[in-house]
Amino acid sequence: MLFSLLSTNPKYPNLLAEQPTYTDPYALEKELRKVQALMKLEQQEDLEQFKIKSAQATIAERQKRGLTWYPVKITSEDIGFGGKLVIELERPAGAGGLHLFQVGKNAALFGNIPGRAATDRPTLSGVITSVKRNKILLATTKEDLPDWVEDGKLGVDLTFDEVSYREMEYALGKVMGAYESRLAELRDVLLGAKPARYKPESEATLYYPSPLNESQLAAVRHVLAAQDVAIIHGPPGTGKTTTLVQAILETIRRERRVLVCAPSNTAVDLLTEKLAERGVNVIRMGNPSRVSDLLLEHTLDAQIMAHKSYPELKSMRQTAEQYREQAGKFKRHFGWEEREERRQLKEQAHLLLQESDQLERYITEDLLEQVQVITCTLVGASNRAIRHLTYETVFIDEAAQALEPGCWIPITKANRVVLAGDHQQLPPTVKSEKAAAQGLRETLFEKCIRRQPETARMLEIQYRMHEQIMEFSSEQFYEGRLKAAPSVAHADLPDYDLRFAPDMAVEFLDTAGFGFQELGIDESRSIANPEEADLLLKRLAQLLEPYDAADHTEDLLTIGVIAPYRAQINYLKDAVEDNDELAGLLEHRMLSIGTVDAFQGQERDIIAISLTRSNPQGDIGFLSDVRRMNVGMTRARRKLLLVGDSSTLGSHPFYKAFLDYVESIGAYRTAWELQ
Repeated sequence: MLFSLLSTNPKYPNLLAEQPTYTDPYALEKELRKVQALMKLEQQEDLEQFKIKSAQATIAERQKRGLTWYPVKITSEDIGFGGKLVIELERPAGAGGLHLFQVGKNAALFGNIPGRAATDRPTLSGVITSVKRNKILLATTKEDLPDWVEDGKLGVDLTFDEVSYREMEYALGKVMGAYESRLAELRDVLLGAKPARYKPESEATLYYPSPLNESQLAAVRHVLAAQDVAIIHGPPGTGKTTTLVQAILETIRRERRVLVCAPSNTAVDLLTEKLAERGVNVIRMGNPSRVSDLLLEHTLDAQIMAHKSYPELKSMRQTAEQYREQAGKFKRHFGWEEREERRQLKEQAHLLLQESDQLERYITEDLLEQVQVITCTLVGASNRAIRHLTYETVFIDEAAQALEPGCWIPITKANRVVLAGDHQQLPPTVKSEKAAAQGLRETLFEKCIRRQPETARMLEIQYRMHEQIMEFSSEQFYEGRLKAAPSVAHADLPDYDLRFAPDMAVEFLDTAGFGFQELGIDESRSIANPEEADLLLKRLAQLLEPYDAADHTEDLLTIGVIAPYRAQINYLKDAVEDNDELAGLLEHRMLSIGTVDAFQGQERDIIAISLTRSNPQGDIGFLSDVRRMNVGMTRARRKLLLVGDSSTLGSHPFYKAFLDYVESIGAYRTAWELQ
């Protein structure tokens, strides 16, 4: 029976008023239907943005936008899973240029045939499985190349990806329709309508010795005790991935096979590597975004090739390919005998491919029967090779960055769920402003941790930041519970003989009254503040003046420069290239410049942030997303430098609190001091 959600947890005193009360037995369905409607809005907006970028555009315009390679030539053909054709496409070496092609994206080969209108170009759809400098592998939906590839020039276009939306829609439908089933129970627990259940943690004996700290061990025991759901809440630098891997190791000691997911390929790759390093039998579904021998070894394709039955499979495919090639010799102007021979060759190839498919399915099932961990993206959980499987436990990493409908895809296959992430860092990307405003950015992780705080264990020791860098974030976002490990608590820049105030790991340069004004760029919403950028780079150059990389070959200093607006980023990049001292660091990849999003999951010895906004109205725009600023500030290990206008920033309570903090630790300076 659904009941009203009551939270008396002192750690979240303000949450009671925010939560829905489930006295209405249809309340959960209403909430999920709203999520479904918002997802439709997001899909429509995504499609509209894609159409704006591509529709009515010439090939040259699409090339400029990174949506098209043209011309391309087919340099090789191969047979992939299901007997479908995989083709390698190559563009001219001098074509170069930025593009948006990446593994997993949908694309289509097209023929630019003389005499045909652009709207009448023939196409061959597929999925990109590999991207190199000038080459793409496209796994197509056909068994043969169409005849039109011989006519005119060829190109390849990115196409709109409906697969993810279709799978999310399907998963939401299953969740809404679940009744008196395990999925129905998990739905009710995750959305706060039923309490999560736990065995006594004293029963959660750990099998593996580990160097984890007490809060990390408590999180692992919490995972083992959970009967429905457990959350590992990992603030910056607290070893969330290490803890999650340990929890997975302990779980597979008790269970035959688990599923491990994340919203991004990068996060899945990292977990796959960590598990493989610990000797786990792991299969990575899909295509890894980071190409490394270790990752490739654990892909399903590589595992199939290493199977004892693969030589037989390979022989079948090679023979089928020979038949296809012979049939392909009959192109045009051939008689009945040639047509019949072509038909027989294609039929033999088809039968061999059917047999090879059956053998590949056998090999795949054999591998999946023996595997301990399957890793994939959220949408990858619906991969045809594994979509029929169920799991005692499903782990979802970076769950606080995943759209709720995406999380339901693997959860529909679970008996219990473990979520890991941090809802005080970057939220998921939502393209529709309307959908975001109406709640699509609120993740399943966030709903569960807010409605049932007892489901979570927070990791409390961080191993990244000097304690002065950590302290403000800890107070603002983590109830002051974060502690700096002794190894980093006082690790500052004097180790590198750099010049700045002793023991000051944080520094705020105030430009108030200095006359620096933000500039809007054209009709876009992007903003720059060139004078503030110049000041930040001047201070950075001062800090680095005594630094000699030759003295630190084993521990090169790393620097990150962050700004909230693309226009400011572009100005900073240009200014660095014109700065002899800093340009060398950029060239040697010691210095990188980007938005907060570009630094998510990363860290640097020095982080310098240009807050950019400076106006009489106190308008701070994107800076009001304080979770994004939390990420930016906590990328720094040894030094955090911020430059901004206190008169503009001080109108917002978060930045007013930060100004008070830097004053309290003696880290406040004015721009006048640098003149």
